[in-house]
Amino acid sequence: MAGCCNHEARFDGVSADYKRRLWLVIAINAGMFAVEMGAGQMSGSQALKADALDFLGDALTYGISLAVIGATLRTRALAALGKGFSLLLMGAWVFGSTVYQVFYVGVPQAQIMGVIGFMALAANLISVLLLARYKDGDANVRSVWLCSRNDAIGNVAVMIAALGVWGTATGWPDLIVAGIMGGLFLNSAFQILVQAVREWREEEAHHAAHQN
Repeated sequence: MAGCCNHEARFDGVSADYKRRLWLVIAINAGMFAVEMGAGQMSGSQALKADALDFLGDALTYGISLAVIGATLRTRALAALGKGFSLLLMGAWVFGSTVYQVFYVGVPQAQIMGVIGFMALAANLISVLLLARYKDGDANVRSVWLCSRNDAIGNVAVMIAALGVWGTATGWPDLIVAGIMGGLFLNSAFQILVQAVREWREEEAHHAAHQN
């Protein structure tokens, strides 16, 4: 979408259609958190638990995104910074708990992992399709897109882990996938934080220019 003076204006979420889609995605994520965390406990899968935590984090951060739609660029950048730091914490939790599980001998139930992984993938693909037309927005909007995309990738990885657990009769594929998902969280956190800081600085420079 083009802005004035031939500058490219980033979509900031001010759209009734976007808000409706975001509410649907929040409901999907909240529901899948409950389903996947229960399945993760039942099956003993670290990858499922990591993915369930991601669903919960997404539902909460999407709510923040919805709350700051229409706010100043500074406020939206601040919200994106908060989401970026939450992804950092999530990645750290996944890595830490995965290291702990390395010393805990146990084989997850591959069948439960596979079924729930497929359900979660379907839920996230619906979310990605709902948000795809709004993926190139400001840091706040883009963070929503990145979270949904990461979830879909994570669900494919969980299904691959389930096949690995079934084929090897060990828990290592589950732990490896959980570690990869932790890395994906950290990568997305970096992207969101970099864009949010850039937009914060742009707003500061714009504010300073108007004062002079």
